[in-house]
Amino acid sequence: MQMTSTATVEASLRGGAVRAILADDLDLKVRLTRETAARWFARTLSVRSPLDLPIPERPGRPEKPELVPPRMLKKRSLATEAGRIALMHALAHIELNAIDLALDIVARFAAQPVPRSFFDGWMKVADDEARHFTLLRNRLRALNADYGDLPAHDGLWQAAHQTRNDLQARLAVVPLILEARGLDVTPSLIEKMLETGDTETAAILDTIYNDEKRHVAVGAKWFRFFCARNRIDPVARFQELVRLNFRGELKPPFNDLARAEAGLTPSFYRALSPLST
Repeated sequence: MQMTSTATVEASLRGGAVRAILADDLDLKVRLTRETAARWFARTLSVRSPLDLPIPERPGRPEKPELVPPRMLKKRSLATEAGRIALMHALAHIELNAIDLALDIVARFAAQPVPRSFFDGWMKVADDEARHFTLLRNRLRALNADYGDLPAHDGLWQAAHQTRNDLQARLAVVPLILEARGLDVTPSLIEKMLETGDTETAAILDTIYNDEKRHVAVGAKWFRFFCARNRIDPVARFQELVRLNFRGELKPPFNDLARAEAGLTPSFYRALSPLST
């Protein structure tokens, strides 16, 4: 097969997404992501070309942070500056992975018969995640720290890799399990930041929280769309895919209100919780 030209790659949404995923310089990754999103919304990029461009199995990353098993990450009190730095670092790591996951769903499934608005939704998510990562990294720097100073884990990308060949499974696991979890835990983190007087961090978390509602809504919208197109019950299909592709547990408390606002009602996830009543 003849290799696609550089000009063709740079003129395509898929090519822009792959270039951003591969970038191991994180400033470059953010810039390429936001530039690709801007060009997509300006309608200067094609959708599906080139299809012979390989999708990376792993995203580009700098040498640090060291990736370790989750059990090796220390828990720190948020009442201390060191604890707040550790929290910001962990959240920055989540947002970095979220950039690549949004780009991956665009690049990996560009050949499938989906409406153009599918890519609108996920490129807006990618752009938001790049903005979130920048906010968190700048906050770390304001606290005389930086992303990479502490170890992190690779669980988010591993969960996504499991669903690399199934669009519906990817939608079920990433936005509707992993991102929805953020809706459950972020309000209490905001409260703790305010209690410590860290209003700057609280404001960043509030921005992320409100954006993540829309991200979960994008996942719920398209999951329901594909189920309707295939005449499949979305709740039963969601539970089937989660049991097949997600190794963790769905643990309460759940932010039922925020989840429902995003189109993810309790009927989807309550039966999957070991503590469900």
